[in-house]
Amino acid sequence: MANKTTTKIEIATKSKQLQRELGRLLEMDVNEMAAEVQNQLDSNPALEAAVEDNDVNRRTEDGRESETAEVIQRNDYADEEDIPPSALWFPRRGSDDERGYVPEVVNEISLQDYLLEQLSERRLSPKDELIARNIIGNLDGNGYLSRSARSIADDLTFNEGEETETHEVERVLAVVRRLDPPGIAAFNLRDCLLLQLQRMAGEDARLAYSVIDTCFDDFSRKRYDDISDSLKVSREEVTRVVKEVILALNPKPGSAYSSGRSEEHSQQITPDFNVAINGDTLTVTLNNRIPELSIAETYERLNADFERRPPVTSRAQNQMRIVRDGYNRAKGYLNLLKMRKTTLFECMREICRRQREFFFTGDTADLKPMTLQNIADAVGRDVSVISRAMANKYVDTQWGIKPLRFFFSEGINGVSTTEIKEALRRVVDGENKQEPFTDAQLCDLLRQQGYEVARRTIGKYRDAAGIPKAAMRKAVH
Repeated sequence: MANKTTTKIEIATKSKQLQRELGRLLEMDVNEMAAEVQNQLDSNPALEAAVEDNDVNRRTEDGRESETAEVIQRNDYADEEDIPPSALWFPRRGSDDERGYVPEVVNEISLQDYLLEQLSERRLSPKDELIARNIIGNLDGNGYLSRSARSIADDLTFNEGEETETHEVERVLAVVRRLDPPGIAAFNLRDCLLLQLQRMAGEDARLAYSVIDTCFDDFSRKRYDDISDSLKVSREEVTRVVKEVILALNPKPGSAYSSGRSEEHSQQITPDFNVAINGDTLTVTLNNRIPELSIAETYERLNADFERRPPVTSRAQNQMRIVRDGYNRAKGYLNLLKMRKTTLFECMREICRRQREFFFTGDTADLKPMTLQNIADAVGRDVSVISRAMANKYVDTQWGIKPLRFFFSEGINGVSTTEIKEALRRVVDGENKQEPFTDAQLCDLLRQQGYEVARRTIGKYRDAAGIPKAAMRKAVH
């Protein structure tokens, strides 16, 4: 009975590890995956890459696929000890010239705009909304809050005439910190990691939280023995949780977004997908930019030999352990890559199915209401998996490069919020700037076009779209 229980626990543990690793790979964009795969090639001799090929992975709407890939940049570091602390969390990249590909420069949504768009869907009081906007306005490029709650309260009280207490800012700060990306609005690195770990479940996440919460100084200095003694867990367990959980977190959650300040800060984007129109068919291409991987022939042969003739001498047994370890790690990693590719393809194909009209017309009015849960239900995955698969991913369409988040909106009465915001923008663009429309007038005008939106919602959508209030839009002569 004990053996059966132990086996069930081992299976459950392996399943959690598999899901965690899959989630980590799903969050990576095309360039990050290139660096990740190269790292695996360098660290596991049981893996080998196929020869260079200039094609990519493609699937049409019916799921047909042709699989090939490209050779990628070697790692910048020969050994883990050579990696500087600042690079621990980030994939290492080669130059664009070395990859033979220059990403297109696009003006991407800023972190502030992304947060304000999420904020517009929250039901906050006018004062709480004002506080939240001030918090978001004080985030730096990495997503950290550069001012204390007390300082923000003072700003609102003395500069904007809104009497505000520190505890009110702290309460609204908790709301902002629940927005995406995880870890946003932290005061420092420790705070940022804890915010991300709070959203994770499981024993490993709880141990990782304890490591950062109570032993952050030891963690920063890699004093794993001290952490082990302090938390009463084995050093191996500490090391594993650090590598598998903590180093998979994002220490700069705001860095994936543009500053929104000028064209000089526009990001270089390498699309993860391409959607092409072939007659009345949409063809989805996954730009892997990684070599086709397989298990090295030597390891295949040696592993088969050991299966047929188990070694007798201690030296041969040690060699068998080394071979099998590399072989099993390689086999597991190949399975993860296949799962990642399948998941991404399924998600993108479902987006194409639901937003088919937009891909043909480029008109945001053709976007349908769509949520992450819709995609999760369609492909049979947990919504948390879909959220990771959509994070920081882009698709190259006939109408330009779009972040996958562009296609998602809750919708009102069957109409996507994106369409409503575009309709709002068109009305504002056509108004008389001597007498710009008030929010109430905008509400009436949109209702005349068939958009049943409340006046307060209009104000939130206007702010999320970066449209000033009527008084600020009025032309001055």
